[in-house]
Amino acid sequence: MTQSMRFFLSFFLATATLASTGFLNTAGAATAEDLNADAKQALQLLYKAHPFAEKISHEAKAVLVFPKIIKAGLVFGGSYGEGVLMKGTKVENYYNSVSGSWGLQAGAQSYGYAVFLMTDKAVKYVAETKGWEIGVGPTVVVVDEGVAKNLSSSTLKDDAYAFIFDQQGLMAGVSIEGTKISLIKR
Repeated sequence: MTQSMRFFLSFFLATATLASTGFLNTAGAATAEDLNADAKQALQLLYKAHPFAEKISHEAKAVLVFPKIIKAGLVFGGSYGEGVLMKGTKVENYYNSVSGSWGLQAGAQSYGYAVFLMTDKAVKYVAETKGWEIGVGPTVVVVDEGVAKNLSSSTLKDDAYAFIFDQQGLMAGVSIEGTKISLIKR
């Protein structure tokens, strides 16, 4: 089975699982205005939990904010959420975040994440691709407590920095590697 067929099968089964348990309907905001407000509130939550994220935001060219991602799985799993691309305080576009997986997993969780795009090249890549798979294209560094201690505004050299926040639920760990981010209409 090819990798794209496995991804499609995993995504289909994960989406069916999420939809049947009612999680999918809670992952997206009802309106563009709701999503805008949720994204701004999520950033404030992130800045309180990780003050360095706020420092990075002042140097970022744009920020992708996904305030609520829902992930569920039982052997096959998936995640879905909607977010915004912000330049400064202005919302530029709307995106979704989708991933599929298989393996030893069971449970459900929610979390948010923000990707600070530090270069014009990274912003252009997100805007021009028909779906950006994290791990392909611009270099993304996932910032945890250890990484944050070694970063300063003068050492920010990568294309993008991602922060995962507000994790709740029964599954262990969160990874955004392999997540596909695509432009949506709102």
